[in-house]
Amino acid sequence: MGQVRHGSATTTHAVRAAIQRSQASLSTLSRELGINPKTVAKWRKRATVEDLKTGPKAPHSTTLTQAEEAAVVAFRRHTLLPLDDCLYALQPSIPHLTRSALHRCLQRHGISRLPDIEGDKPKRQRFKRYPIGFFHMDIAEVQHRLTKPNHPWTNGQVERMNRTIKEATVTRFHYESHEQLRVHLADFMAAYNFARRLKTLSGLTPYEYIAKIWTAEPDRFIVDPIHQMPGLNT
Repeated sequence: MGQVRHGSATTTHAVRAAIQRSQASLSTLSRELGINPKTVAKWRKRATVEDLKTGPKAPHSTTLTQAEEAAVVAFRRHTLLPLDDCLYALQPSIPHLTRSALHRCLQRHGISRLPDIEGDKPKRQRFKRYPIGFFHMDIAEVQHRLTKPNHPWTNGQVERMNRTIKEATVTRFHYESHEQLRVHLADFMAAYNFARRLKTLSGLTPYEYIAKIWTAEPDRFIVDPIHQMPGLNT
């Protein structure tokens, strides 16, 4: 295995070992090796040829208090939410929390990666056996619509959304009827549009983003999006 040196190192492990064995003066070794005398003196005093660890001995956040950091760690361990979901959930109570600060905090506590939980990835199973007179219907139909010619990026966005819907519905669940599928699809789309915070929308839900654009540019809309929210208006 090759040696791993500091990015700014001017000596190799072999040179450092030679310095430690040599009885020559600092100036002589400096000239022979073409390095600074201070570098020679440093390695002569060392008992090893490995670089020392840099950085603080007790890493801590410069933006989060101990109480805030403890809250972040407890929230992550309790919910097991992804990084961005944790960020959006914690920002109302910790407004100065940034994505990078959250990531470093989780790294320090060894929970930056979520554990693999059985059931995260849907497994394909054999069809259930039914008595004679019954048949199994596997519903995996999501309507596809054509996009404009020469707009492949639009088609890619549609395909990605189709996959998201399939993974949350027909790939994971078995439905006894089309009506059951329609009800679940409606529930999923309502939760996605009104509760799912997206990184691409700067932490807003799709509905919040549309309402924001409607406030700034109402001329682009023919229907008030406020009236599309489930509740008393519908």
